[in-house]
Amino acid sequence: MPRPVRFVVALVAVAMLAVTAFAQEPCSHRGKLDPMYCDDNRDLVADPPKDRAKLASPDTLVFTYAPVEDPAVYENVWVDFLKHVEKATGKKTKYFGLQNYAAQIEAMRSGRLHLSGYSTGSTVYAVNLAGAVPFAIMKDASGGPAGYHLVMITQAKNDKIKGVADLKGKRVAHVSQTSSSGHQAPVYLFSKMGVVPGKDYQIVYSGKHDNSILGVANGDYDAAAVADTVLERMINRGVVKASDVKVVYKSPVFPTAGFAYAHNLEPGLVGRIKDAFYTFKFQGTSLDKEFGKQGRVGFMPITYAKDWESVIGILDANKVVFSRESEDYKRLQKRGSE
Repeated sequence: MPRPVRFVVALVAVAMLAVTAFAQEPCSHRGKLDPMYCDDNRDLVADPPKDRAKLASPDTLVFTYAPVEDPAVYENVWVDFLKHVEKATGKKTKYFGLQNYAAQIEAMRSGRLHLSGYSTGSTVYAVNLAGAVPFAIMKDASGGPAGYHLVMITQAKNDKIKGVADLKGKRVAHVSQTSSSGHQAPVYLFSKMGVVPGKDYQIVYSGKHDNSILGVANGDYDAAAVADTVLERMINRGVVKASDVKVVYKSPVFPTAGFAYAHNLEPGLVGRIKDAFYTFKFQGTSLDKEFGKQGRVGFMPITYAKDWESVIGILDANKVVFSRESEDYKRLQKRGSE
């Protein structure tokens, strides 16, 4: 057989192998998921790989928590819990401190992050862009899911801002484009109230809830949209005084951070991870010191499609596009360590 013919035959063979490989893992439905993932069962989250060779069971489980504040604060907070995960799974654990929401999403997408507590709004981005599978949320003493509110705060001595209507013409801190309470919820809720963020007032992205809160306390912003739970924790730690700020708006309740695993983790390992979460009690642990004052006592199961319905609805209403090429997401990636 002449060499050019052999070359063509080889190319055809390679192409046939690629087609065969693709045919072995067909995807009938993706919904809003990135092309890397499939949702054949239509539960809104990525299915595990059909090819068992693509399932992961790492020696060390890498975990992080939403960077709503300085990551260094949370590394010690999660020490006792990660020890519990090690006993339950037989795996080592490592806390991976990340500086912003985009870095957290990209880390799971790339396979460097296996478990994560995503902020409420970022959970939806992580599901669609990183194959995150939410499975747990913190619970309160009643056994129900813990919740939080979007609050609009201003300096306590500011008599010019008494409500949302007074934000017109002001300089207002939002957290980031993916933040639910720090951006998406105020855009949706305030617009319905006749005040359109970015049009009726100037949006200044602070990067984190603690930056927004400290910025208001120090007079850098006229007001800020933040999660009330972060404000409470900062007051409890003495980072800001309750007398420094005042709340001029409080939203309906939203779910707190969603805890998710990477979609490609081995099912048996996923089961042990879930057991670790659901059996851990906060009382007397490092988590109790941070979250106990807010009534958090442990974790409970969630169903993403049901429990995140209101959050997804707000993002849909804001016409959010879940793409790494979207302008909002590109801006989020460029924000660095803010």
